Amino acid sequence: MALNASQLKVGDTHSEQICDNLTRTQIVQYAGASGDYNPLHTDEVYTTQVAGYPSVFAHGMLTMGMTGKALTNYVGDGTLTKFGVRFTNQVWPGDTLTATMTVAGMRNEGGQNFVDLTISTVNQDGKEVMTGNASARVNP
Repeated sequence: MALNASQLKVGDTHSEQICDNLTRTQIVQYAGASGDYNPLHTDEVYTTQVAGYPSVFAHGMLTMGMTGKALTNYVGDGTLTKFGVRFTNQVWPGDTLTATMTVAGMRNEGGQNFVDLTISTVNQDGKEVMTGNASARVNP
C-alpha cells in the first residue's frame, strides 16, 4: 500500500521494531546469505581475543536491510528512489532495534510526488546505531 501525499506532512513519523533480541544465529545466517564471513561477525574468539571487542557484532548491512524492510513497509514496495545510511554504532547480540522514519519534505518533480525521509535506527537503550535518508514516490 503506497502512501498518499495528501495524507502526509513534514514532521510525520513512523516507527517499527525491526529486531527483538538479535541472536548470534541470525548474524551468522546473514553472513551466509551475504557471503561476508568477516570474523568480527562470526568468530567469538577472534573478535574478543585478537580484535579486542566484547563480542561478535552484526554486519552494518544487516541493520540497513532490516531498516529497509521497515521503510518499504511504510512507503510501499517499489516506491523507493533513494536510500542511503551511515552506521554510527555496533549492533550486538541481544539488541532490540527500532527504526523511525520522519517526513523531512514533500516535493513534486516532473508531475510526480515524492516524500523525503530522515531515518534513525536505535537500540533498546535509545542509542542510535544507524542514520540515513530516503526518498520515495507517493500518490497524489
